[in-house]
Order: sequence, then structure tokens, then C-alpha cells
Amino acid sequence: MPTTRKLIEVSLPLEDINRESAREKSVRHGHPSTLHLWWARRPLAAARAVLFAQLVDDPSSHPDRFPTEDEQKVERRRLHDMIRKLVLWDNVGNERLLREAHEEILRSTGERPPAILDPFAGGGTIPLEAQRLGLEADASDLNPVAVLINKALIQIPARFAGRSPVFPGLAKSRMGEWQRASGLAEDVYYYGAWLRSRAEERIGHLYPTAKLDDGSTATVIAWIWARTVPCPNPGCGIQMPLVGSWWLGKKKGKEAYIIPRIVPDGTEPSGRRFAYAIGRGAASAPERDRDGTVGRAGATCLACGTTAELSYIRSRGSGDGLGAQLMAVVAEGNRQRIYLPPSEEHIHAANVSAPLDTPQGDLAYMPRDIKAPLYGMRSFSHLFTNRQLVTLTCLSDLVVEARGRILADAMATGMEPGDRLAEGGTGAAAYADAITIYLGLGISKASDYHNSLCAWRSDVKNEGIGHLFSRQAIPMVWDYCEANPLSKSSGNLLDQFSWIAKVLRRVPAAPAAKVIQADASSRDYRGGLISTDPPYYGNIIYSDLSDFFYVWLRRSLSDVYPQIFATMLVPKVDELVANPYRQGGVEAASQHFENGFRDVFTRAREAANDDFPIAVYYAFKQQELESEGVTSTGWATILEGMINAGWTITATWPIRSEMSNRMIASGKNALASSIVLALRPRSETASVTNRRGFLAALKAELPQALAEMQQGAIAPVDLAQATIGPGMAAFTRYARVVESDGSPMTVRTALALINQALDEVLAEQDGDLDADSRFCLKWYTQYGWSRQPFGEADVLARAVNTAVDGLARAGVLTSREGRVALTRPAMLSFKWNPATDDRISVWEVTCHLARSLATVGIDDAARLMAAASSRVDLDAVQLLAYRLYELAQNKDPDDALLFNALGTSWADLSAVSRTKPATVGQIALDFDSAG
Repeated sequence: MPTTRKLIEVSLPLEDINRESAREKSVRHGHPSTLHLWWARRPLAAARAVLFAQLVDDPSSHPDRFPTEDEQKVERRRLHDMIRKLVLWDNVGNERLLREAHEEILRSTGERPPAILDPFAGGGTIPLEAQRLGLEADASDLNPVAVLINKALIQIPARFAGRSPVFPGLAKSRMGEWQRASGLAEDVYYYGAWLRSRAEERIGHLYPTAKLDDGSTATVIAWIWARTVPCPNPGCGIQMPLVGSWWLGKKKGKEAYIIPRIVPDGTEPSGRRFAYAIGRGAASAPERDRDGTVGRAGATCLACGTTAELSYIRSRGSGDGLGAQLMAVVAEGNRQRIYLPPSEEHIHAANVSAPLDTPQGDLAYMPRDIKAPLYGMRSFSHLFTNRQLVTLTCLSDLVVEARGRILADAMATGMEPGDRLAEGGTGAAAYADAITIYLGLGISKASDYHNSLCAWRSDVKNEGIGHLFSRQAIPMVWDYCEANPLSKSSGNLLDQFSWIAKVLRRVPAAPAAKVIQADASSRDYRGGLISTDPPYYGNIIYSDLSDFFYVWLRRSLSDVYPQIFATMLVPKVDELVANPYRQGGVEAASQHFENGFRDVFTRAREAANDDFPIAVYYAFKQQELESEGVTSTGWATILEGMINAGWTITATWPIRSEMSNRMIASGKNALASSIVLALRPRSETASVTNRRGFLAALKAELPQALAEMQQGAIAPVDLAQATIGPGMAAFTRYARVVESDGSPMTVRTALALINQALDEVLAEQDGDLDADSRFCLKWYTQYGWSRQPFGEADVLARAVNTAVDGLARAGVLTSREGRVALTRPAMLSFKWNPATDDRISVWEVTCHLARSLATVGIDDAARLMAAASSRVDLDAVQLLAYRLYELAQNKDPDDALLFNALGTSWADLSAVSRTKPATVGQIALDFDSAG
């Protein structure tokens, strides 16, 4: 085991990290995710905290400076407080805090921190946060879209940091220096606005305004279309609309929906067609359970009632293709949508020919996640209407044209041409390339909104245009909306550049970073410290999905980065995912992933730095864990791969990006969205032990590990998964653990033993409780809150050296009519004062704190904690909250939530109780004022 343990291997303020990770989902402006879409990014807060904790020493590693456990606790608390500040989104630009964090890292690394190496850089979260902490970042990915995103986030801003913009007139618009990448950001926005203006000149006629009843006009934000197929009934044959929902808007009092009707039409083979009107008001609105014409089984013809099975629709789509009819026009009104029926003008505006040079390439065969090809939409060009193809090709061409203008403007400022960006240049040519990349990313972002797989959102809160990648798939969408890129509504062109500029204003833009396209199994790992989020089996098919963006990026940026865009589509053969459709079935795909995963970390092990633990994010396959818990097959397989690659697992931290109120599942440990593993190279001279030796190590080491984790106020719900870390540290320090029959112990067996050992450790700590608390805990374990005979309570009370009458006087139970029951926390007195209670217990304090936190709030609970701190051991109270959560999760979800909330809030409670110590008078006064 290492002599210098890092903070990540001992204790983290996990709940604060998880809370900010969840909060980040609601952050939009300036968040790096808005630079360009990427799937399943890790939260910035988690990455920042993990990197800091990977590099900073735990106080226990310095007994010369912190000789006692109490001194170590104080220092650990200081480091935890720094992490609590670091993870706040509001502090991402706090230069003073980031400087303090960097200085802390320098102290723990001998002033020479290693570069952070991420071989699966993806959306760039980890390299970006390394850069934010003042560390060198080395990012690589096989996927060219990911490589471009990383370059745009960490490499290009650092190269052009501190430069003033070159767009005419902008440099003089600000007094003083242009900090970080602010000049770059301004140029992106203004050249984006120039591009949008040129686009309107060329394609503005394709997006006509809407004429209103009062003679005025309004900007159209979307056209809503229905795909159609001929009715399979020979006696009908009408082009039947395939509609998922007729609803346009569901706001109360402003309901709007489409009303289909049949009208004669001599140009149609059936002699008739569907026409569409707009209905308003709730009275005649579509029935919620009979909305639309198409479902999972097929579609129903509104003209004759015939059912068209999906197989028929797929056959027609693959043959002649599906048709389309305009159903509604949506215009922008005064703080509301204006819904209009189709008109000939708007039908005609969309009736354009596709350009000849549309993106080439076919969608992958992936019926689980890519549904569109089943209906004949096999090529990427099939995912767009002709008008959208004209628009996107025009915009792509304008990106190329914009580079010439940017180059001329840059040289007009006195900048030398220099080398191109791909060749390491920093002059005008490279700067023009850089702005061009962001413009290309903007067009690529826009394609997510400008395709024929975007649904109109009729829900009350978000009535408007949807986008394709609301999840990691390319689904089939029946009725779709065609957005106006020249409007001011969702998906509009100018917004794409505005979002990118906001990101650039917030990126650290230093120090210099390295970004390369490389296969993780063959790249060089020397000189770097790994912190990475690898793919997980086939959860996300990155290459097949990112082809959607690649075909447009390649069109506009292949001259800027010819090597990155050398292939027609994204490379797939060496991609580390389990794709059963490409790799010969589920079993072969899993084997491909596991072999590749092991190869990567075996190679990384050969160049590992013994001074620091690496960090690997493991993304759970939720459906597997929900059925198997923390001993899931996939989890065990990944751990086994790490062990076989020569690593010792020293910590496992569950990272949740969901809010805590969803954490309780009956009979199961609540599941994190991912787990961060800390790993060290295993010694080449590691010994062998047997099951008994492993269990002895667990029993000896888990109590101390649990106490250290408590200092981070880990939530009870996370305890089982976090305890896997120190448990696996004991297991993986050995070359192998041998069973009684001589066979090696499996990781799955070790996980089960670790979980069992945790239960035993928690149960053993029951014996350290006071007599009243031991009685209450044993009674709760057997009977919960139910009433039981006095005799049984009396026997138990005598066994633990207490008395039922005394417990009743203490208020923790009721005893009457020969029956006894524990007092629920909610029923405890609000006037309870721990300072004057003549029979106080750990149980009583735990229940009162849980009650106060749930019903009054953190300030009241913190005052109770402060008043109780001199009467009971608060560490024992925290442990009891963990124990009660473990007992309650299988019997009473409400209790589990109650005690999990107490454990989760422990750090905040402790902090408030230290800064606002309560007096007896305060507690009584607060209660009286509350009524």
C-alpha cells in the first residue's frame, strides 16, 4: 500500500459533490455542454473534485504535521471545505479560489504536478477541469467529433488567450485587456452574426412570414408536418397521416390542436385528401388516451378505420418512401404562439429540390437506437427535408467563405499570416482557422434542430420546437416540426453562436493543452496521470450517433483539419464499445469490450506513476444494477478487468447527478449514475492469502475506513457503494485470494463479502451505544413503530440493562394498556431541550435531529445539535443514522428517506452548529415564536 494516501482514497464531501452535480443539469448559460452536444458528459463539479482529491494528500499521510486523529480531522475538514467551494458552479471563475486550490495541489506534489491524461476525452469535461485547476491537460479520443470539441474547449482558447478581436471595430469597444478567451468569444459571435446575415440574403425566401387575420405579418418559427402512407385498404387508398399527437399547445385557456378533415381532391388517386384546421379551447380538444393515429402496433386510417401495421409502413417507406403533408404553421405572437392552418404559399416555399452535394454516408444498422432506417431513411441526407438540406449546405459553404473574410480582417490588424492551425500556427491563418471551427460547430449544433426528426413540444411549460438528440438515439418521429433558422425561437442560427461565445467567456484558456486523435489501446501513457470516463459496454453508440454531426463538420472544416476529417465517416472498427450488430452478437460484443478495456488499462499500468492514484469513472448499466444491486455482473466484470490488468482498487465513490429525493428503492441500495474508482499499481511482489485472511483484513480495516468516510458526511444511501473501495483495497492488494478448494475467489464473491462485512461492522457498533439506544435499536429492528406486548419490551429492556418505565419517561416510547411502541420522530415534542434533558440518549438525539430537519429546517436542527454536543457523542449519532437507514430501506421507505436526509445533511448541520451555537433560550424562543 502507498505511504502517501491521497484524499480521494480516504474521504470526500460526497454529498456536496453530488448535490452540485445534480444542480448542474439546470445550468445552461456558459456551461461547456452548450458548446456542442456530446452524450453522457460527467458533471464538471465531480471532475473538479476528483482531480483535486487525486493530487492532494490526505492528512493521515503526514503524522509529523498532524500527529493525532483530531488534528487530522481538522485538516481534513479544511480540505473538504475547499472542495465544497470548488464544486459550486458560481465559483468556476473564482480566480482566488482556483489559485488556492492550485497552491494546495503544488504542496502535495512537490511543486511538480503531473499532466492529467484522459484517453477517452469525449465531451472534454475532465481535461477542461484539469485546466481550470491550473494543470496541464493531455486529451485524446478516437472519435473526431470528440477531438474537435476538446480542441475547441481547451487547446484553441489557450493558444489565443489575451488577444483582442479582429472583427472590424470590436477591438476598440473595450477599455483595457481582453482577458482569457473573451476576444475569441466576441469574434465568434460577430462573425456568426455576419454569417447569419449572409444566409438570410441567400435563403430568406425559403422562410416566408405568416399573414394574420388583421392584415399584419408575423415571423414563422416552425412548420408542422405529418408523414403519410397510402391506406392499405384497396377501397380507400387515401394518403393517411401518421400522427403521434394532434396537440399544439396545452396551456390552460390557450389550448390549440389540429383538426383533420377529408376534402375532395381530383389530383389524388383516391379522389380525396386530408386537410387541416386549427381548433382552440378545451371543449373539443382531442381525448388524451385517443390522441393521434399511430402507436406501437401501427396506424389507423381516419377515413375508413383500417389498421396499417408497422411492417406495412416500413415496407412503403423502404420502397416509394413516406409522403408528407403540412398540418400547421406556427408564428411568433406577443408572448404566445400563433397557430395557423396550412396555406399554398407555405407549402410552395418548402417545395424545393435537394442540392446535388448533400452529405454522403448511410446510417448504421442499430435497430435498438437508430430507428429511422427501418422506414427507408437510410442515408444521412434522408433525415432532412429538401429545404433543410438547402439551408445546411448553404450555411456550410458560408463557413468556408467566412474564413477568407476573417483572414483578411486579422491581417488588417497587423497580424502575420503564419502557419495554419493544424500545423501549430498562432498567426492570422491559424486564427482564421480557429474562428472557422467555432462557426462550423455552430452549424453542426443547428443541425440538431433542423432535421425531420424534431417533434413539436406541446407540453405546458415548453411549448415549442424540440431537437433530435433528447436522448442517445435517432428515433422515428411521425409528425415533425421544421424550424425557421432565421427566427428568434429555439434552434435559431444566431443563438448557436451566442451559446458558443458564452462558453468561451468562461473557459480557463490556460495552461496550454494537448489534444490528439488516438486509439486508447495504442497511445502513449508516459508522463501523465489518468483521470478518465471510458465507455460502458453498449450504453451509448458514440461513433454511429456522432456521424450525424460529422458529415456536416467534415463539409465545412476538412480544409482546417484534414487529418481529423480524413475518413468519410467516424472510425468504428477500433471503437471501445459493445455493438452486437457490428461485432457478431451480444456475447462477442461484450467480449470485444472487456478485452479492449483490459488492454487499455494493462498498457496504462506499464507507464503508471506510483505516486498518485488514477481515477476511472464507471457508468452503471442501470437495468442490470436494479436487479442485482452492488454485486452486479457488469460491475464485477469491470473490477476483475482492472485487477487482471495489475491494479489495486483503493476507493469507490458513487457519483449521482440525480436529485436525492429519488434515492430510495424498496429492497435495493439506491444506485449512482456512475462510480469513480481510485486505483494504484499493484506490487509485483504481492502475496497470496485465503478467505480467512481476506475476511480478517476486512474486519480490521473497515471500521477505520468507515470513520474516515463519515468525515465527508457521506449519505447513508451511498455507504454500501463507497465501502466497496476500502473492501476492494483489501482484496486487490493480494496477488489472489484463494478459496478452500484452491480456486481463486471471484470479484463477485468478494463484493458480497464486503457488503456482508459492512453490515457486521455497523451491527458491532451497536454495542457501543448507551443502554436506552441499544433497546430502541433492537426494538426497531424487530417491530418498527408497531405496538407490542409489555412483557416482550420488559424482557428486552432487562437484557440491555434499562427499564421500560425509564424509557417512557424519556419520551422515546409509549407504554399503556399493556402495550409498548417506540415514538415516531414526527411525534416527538418540539419543546425538547437537550441541554436540560435528564435522560438523554443517542437514539433520542438522532430522532429529534431527523424530526427537526424534516419539519422545521436546518437552522433549528443545527441548534439542537449544538446543544446536544456536550451531552452525547455526535459521531455515534451519525453512525446511528447510517444504521437506521440500512434497517429502514427494506422495511419503510419513508424512514429510509428521513434518516438518509439526516446523514446527507450532516456536514451542513455540523457547520451551522459550529458557527451558530444555540442557547437553551434560543431553542425555546424559536419554538414559541413558531406557535
